Amino acid sequence: MKTIQILGAGCPKCRQLAENAEAAARGLGIEFEIAKITDIHDIVSFGVMMTPGLVIDGEVKGVGKVASVEEIKALLR
Repeated sequence: MKTIQILGAGCPKCRQLAENAEAAARGLGIEFEIAKITDIHDIVSFGVMMTPGLVIDGEVKGVGKVASVEEIKALLR
């Protein structure tokens, strides 16, 4: 099971990243859970200063941009 966390306050880019992450995981047919982290203190605890942030299994994989479905698939493999 993969744990995917989206770091951000809920802006359109954060929502798009969450949609892309879900589409990528479903496209690969893997078990996953998505958590949206919106508290600024929690976001900073990951060392992320720009949102949106993408965290997979506790490791920051992207900061400050909306990764495409294909980019996220590559990170999930």
